Amino acid sequence: MIAVLAALQPLGSAARAQDVEHDPVPLVRRASQNELHSSNGGHPYRYQLHKIDDGKITTKEIVETKDGDVARLIAIDDKPLDADVQQAELDRLNNLAAHPEVQEHRRKREQEDSDRANKMIRLLPDAFAYKYEGMVDGPNGQCYRLSFQPNPNFTPPDREAQVYAGMAGELWIDKGQERMVKLDAHLIADVEFGWGILGRLYKGGSILVEQADVGDHHWETTHMKLNLTGKALMIKTLSFQTTEDASHFEPVPAQMGYQEAIKMLLSDGNGRVAAR
Repeated sequence: MIAVLAALQPLGSAARAQDVEHDPVPLVRRASQNELHSSNGGHPYRYQLHKIDDGKITTKEIVETKDGDVARLIAIDDKPLDADVQQAELDRLNNLAAHPEVQEHRRKREQEDSDRANKMIRLLPDAFAYKYEGMVDGPNGQCYRLSFQPNPNFTPPDREAQVYAGMAGELWIDKGQERMVKLDAHLIADVEFGWGILGRLYKGGSILVEQADVGDHHWETTHMKLNLTGKALMIKTLSFQTTEDASHFEPVPAQMGYQEAIKMLLSDGNGRVAAR
């Protein structure tokens, strides 16, 4: 029986690829649901975030908790903090531990951002017209490579979703787990947006987001690059030139609170600055 199933496996894979080639939308819809399901909870992790934001380079140690994320700055310009900055960071964390209301405000803001992102993910299957472009190698195995263009039949439900009307690019979906591996989008037209403020993003901008299974089928964003320009309230110039790389993922206790996370971060002395 095992031999028979093994012999049939390639046929099943071929049929699956043919289904995706015929109509990629069901695959995108399943992947979207998988992303939304994972966002509702999962095992928390500790990781490092290396960020370049308008030329400023920082590295932070971040711990996910049930009370929201806690971060400790451990390097600037890829160098350990000097004594004064180090002390200021320790003072900030100790003050945060003593004021739960500050962390609660941060948690609510994180939740609002997460809800906004989830809404955009939920719209992905309907916002674009997809085309199967073949299979590619991803971080955890084979991926379906799809190209996309704005769906002319899609009506944005709100101002935030209007950005999809001017977006095109590629979406990679992991074959084994049907998770979104890479979203590489480019603005092919000026678009209005409403992410808390009213404004416009200009044609030519780009958004790149990459995910990977960092262990035990737990997916995290490992790379993000934003290159966007525009105007807020049609007056103030906007510029998002940001690159983020997350690495060194380690699971932490599922019910860890934010104060426990602070103790964990403080126990590392000067912070575990990883070599880059």
